[in-house]
Amino acid sequence: MDSRRPPLAPVCRTLPQYVRYWAEATPDRRAFTFVDHPTPDSRGVHRTLTWRRLDLRVRALAARIAEEAAPGERVALLCPQGTEYVTGFLAVLAAALVAVPLYPPGLPGHADRLAGVLADARPTAVVTTSHVLEEVRDFCDRVGGSGARPRIIAADQVPDDAAGDWPPDAPDDGGTAYLQYTSGSTRAPAGVEISHANVVANARQALTAYGADRQPVTCVGWLPLYHDMGLVLSIAAPVVRGLLSVLMDPAAFLHQPVRWLRLLAVHPRAVSAAPNFAYDYCASAVTEEQKSGLRLDGVTALINGSEPVRPATADRFHAAFADQGLSPDTHCPSYGLAEATVFVSAARPGEPLRRFALDRDALAAGKALPARMDDTGALLLAGCGTPAGQRVRIADPATGALLPEGEIGEIRVQGPNVGRGYWRRQEHSRRVFGAEFTDSTAAPGRWLRTGDLGTVLDGQLVVTGRLKDLIIVDGRNHYPQDVETTVQDAHPAVRRDRLAAFAVPGAVGERVVVVAEHARSLALTDVDVPALARVVRAAVSTRHGLRLADVVLVPPGTVPRTSSGKVARTLTRARYLEGAYGGERPAEVAGGVPGAAE
Repeated sequence: MDSRRPPLAPVCRTLPQYVRYWAEATPDRRAFTFVDHPTPDSRGVHRTLTWRRLDLRVRALAARIAEEAAPGERVALLCPQGTEYVTGFLAVLAAALVAVPLYPPGLPGHADRLAGVLADARPTAVVTTSHVLEEVRDFCDRVGGSGARPRIIAADQVPDDAAGDWPPDAPDDGGTAYLQYTSGSTRAPAGVEISHANVVANARQALTAYGADRQPVTCVGWLPLYHDMGLVLSIAAPVVRGLLSVLMDPAAFLHQPVRWLRLLAVHPRAVSAAPNFAYDYCASAVTEEQKSGLRLDGVTALINGSEPVRPATADRFHAAFADQGLSPDTHCPSYGLAEATVFVSAARPGEPLRRFALDRDALAAGKALPARMDDTGALLLAGCGTPAGQRVRIADPATGALLPEGEIGEIRVQGPNVGRGYWRRQEHSRRVFGAEFTDSTAAPGRWLRTGDLGTVLDGQLVVTGRLKDLIIVDGRNHYPQDVETTVQDAHPAVRRDRLAAFAVPGAVGERVVVVAEHARSLALTDVDVPALARVVRAAVSTRHGLRLADVVLVPPGTVPRTSSGKVARTLTRARYLEGAYGGERPAEVAGGVPGAAE
C-alpha cells in the first residue's frame, strides 16, 4: 500500500488547479484506481492513475474538447464508470466548459430521462469511451431532432501529446462548473448550476465532517459518478485533499455486494458512502463464507445518505459484520441535496448513532415530541448530525417564519456550497434559491428551500420527509416512507424499499394508495394477494389510523425509480391514475382521476 501522507492541501479555486498542484507536489502517488470485475468470479482488476498521469490525461483531453466547444458551452459525459469518467469530468472543467454528468444510453430504465436531460442541456459536445462509442452515436442521432448533433469525443482515443502546453488561463471560480440534474423524485429533472467555488467549498465541508481533513483516508465508492454524492465524494473531495479514490461499478456491487466490503477491508482508513438500501442488502446477501477472512476494523466512516436513514438498518448491518471488527461508530447518517452541491449535514465518525423516538400523533400535528424507545407505536428516526461550514434553519412552509427546536417545518440551507440556480429556469430559481425568513433579523439573507421536512433535536438535524410527498388525510400529516415501512414489515412478500405510498383525490377528500413490488424470490401467482392486502390494511390502520383505498402488488422492476435509485412516488402516482398497473380501482379513487394531474 502507498501510505505516504499527502501534504496539507493548498487553497485553490478550482478542481483542475488542485490536480495540477498534486501532480507537481506528489507526482507518483496514486490518485484514482478503478477496480473492474470482468467475470462473475473476478476478484477485481485494478487500473490506476498517478497524480502525474491524471494531470497529463486531463490536459490532453481538455485541449481536445476545447477544439469542439467554446467556453461556457455544455459538454455531456456519457462514459461508463471508470477513470475516463474522472478525466473527462475534470477536463471539461479545465477547459472552462460546463460539464453535464450523465451515463451511457444502455443504463436500464433511464433512456427517456437521458433524452430529456440532453434536450434541456443542449450540449455542444459529448465525451464517452470507445467501448460505448457507437451506442452513444446512435442514441444522439435518434434523439437529436432537427437541431445540430453534438460532437462526440472518445476519451480513451485522445493521445497524450494532445496536451501540448495546456492549460491556458484557469476558469473563473464563480463560473458554472457543471449542471447537476436532480433525480426527479418529485418533478421533472432540472439542472442545478454548480460553480467551481460551490464544488470546492462542498468538498472541503465533507472532508471536515468526516474527519478526512485531519488524517489521510482512502475514498472507496461504487456510487455512480453522475450522481451528486458519487461525484463529490469520489472525485471532488479526493482531488481537493490529494487522497486516493478507489472506484468500482455500481453493477459490480449489485451482483456481489461483498466486493465493496473487500475494498473497504484492504484500504486503510476507508471512507465510503451508500444509500440506506445498500446496508440492508449487504446484511442479507453477504454469506458467512464470504465473510471469512474479511476484516473491517480499519474502516473510518460509512456515510448513509440519498434516501431516508433507518436506525434498524444500521443495527442489522453492524450486527452482520461485528465479527469482522466493524465498529458501530463508523455509521454516519447524512443529509444533502443537489441544490446544495450535495453535502449539508452529517453525523461524525466515532460518535454513536443518535436515535429519536417520536410520537406519531404529535408528528401528524407538526410537532416532534419524544416517545419511549420501546413504544412500538413510535416513529424511530436517525439524527443526521450537524452542518459543517454552512447554516441550517427550519421554516414554517406556509408563512416563512423561523421555527424553534422541536417544530417540524421546511429545512432551509445557506452557505458557499449552495448552487447558483436552475439552468434556464429563472422563476423557479428565484422561488427555490431566494427564500427569505419573515423575521429577517433572526435569519438574514437568502436561503435555499430544500422541499424537505425536518426539525432540530438536541442540536441534530432530523429529516422527516418530503414536503411534496406529504400525505394529508382529515387534516393529519402522514409521511409516506413511514407508511411504506409499515407495509413492508407487515408481509414478507412485499419487496423492501420498492414500494410507494401516496394520496389520490377521492369523492370526499384524499385517499391513500400503496403500490408495492413483490419479492424477487416469488412469482405473483405464488402470492395470495387478497390476504396480503388484508394484512397490510390492518397494519396501516393499527399503526397510522389510515384506511388504504387500494393495495396494488406488481412485479419487480415495475415501481419507477429516480437516477439515484430512490422510488419516484410522483411518477408511480401518475402511472396508477393512468391505470398502468391494471386492476379496478375503487370508485372513490377512480372518481377523482379527471382532476388528478399535478
